[in-house]
Amino acid sequence: MRVPVAGGVTWFKSCAPVQAFEPRLTAELYSRWPDRVTEVLAVDEARRWLLLGDAGVAVGERGNPAEAWLEALPSYAELQKGETAYALDHVRQGVPDLRMAALPAGYERLLGTELPLARDDVNRLWDYAPRFAELCASLAELGIRETVQHDDLHMRNLYSDGGKLRIVDWGDSSMAHPFFSLLVTFRFLEEVNHLAPDDPWFRRLRDAYLEPWGSGLEETFEVAIRVGCFAHAIAWTRQRDALPPEARSDFDRAFAIVLRRAVAQVPD
Repeated sequence: MRVPVAGGVTWFKSCAPVQAFEPRLTAELYSRWPDRVTEVLAVDEARRWLLLGDAGVAVGERGNPAEAWLEALPSYAELQKGETAYALDHVRQGVPDLRMAALPAGYERLLGTELPLARDDVNRLWDYAPRFAELCASLAELGIRETVQHDDLHMRNLYSDGGKLRIVDWGDSSMAHPFFSLLVTFRFLEEVNHLAPDDPWFRRLRDAYLEPWGSGLEETFEVAIRVGCFAHAIAWTRQRDALPPEARSDFDRAFAIVLRRAVAQVPD
C-alpha cells in the first residue's frame, strides 16, 4: 500500500502468514546493511507488518539493464557473506531452511506433491533422487557457507533511487547456498532481455558476483546452479501449500515453468 507523507512516500506491507518471517528478516538486514536493502521505518512482527521507505524505481522499468546487475551483485554477495554469521539464528526465527542437509528430504516432499508435470517427467525426477542427494553432499563439501538467499532476485525487486541500488521484498528468502540466487536473475535476463545462454554478459555477471567469495569458484557455481534449480522448485511448494485449492490452478501455470527448468537438469 502506497502511503503519501510530507516530502515523499512510504510503503506499508502486510505479509502473508507463509511469509511471517519477512518483517524480522527485513529489519535485521536493514540494521546491518542499510545501504543496499529496502529502508525499514517501522516493524510489527506480531501482525507481520512493515513500513518501508521509498526505494526509487525498479530496474525493470528501465529495461532490466545488465549494467545494473553488474553493480548490484557484488554488493549483494558481500551482504550474503556477512549474514553467514547469523544463519542459525535466521533458521530459528523461521526463515525457511533449504540448506544442503535439508534438500534431499525437501526433494522427496516435492515429489510427494501433485505436480503440474507429465507423468514421465515426474518419473524422471524420482529416478534422479539418489543423484540429487549426491550433488547436495558434493556441493556442501566445496566449502561455501550457507546464508540468506533472496530466491526472487529479479528486475522488479532491485530498485534505484539515482544513487543507490536496493534489494526489496525478502518474503521468498531461505537459508541456502548463496549461489542459488543468480538462478532467477539469469532467468529474467534470458526471458526479458532475450540474452542467449552463451551471451558474454552471463559470464561477466557471474564473475562479478563471485569476486567477493574468492577465486576459482566457477565449477562450484555451475554445480550450485544445477542444484538450485531443484531448490527453487522445492521453495515454491511452501507457497503452493499455503494457497486455497481454488487458487492453485493459476499458481501452477508459473510453477510448471519452474519445474520444467528443473527437469531439464536431469540427464537423458
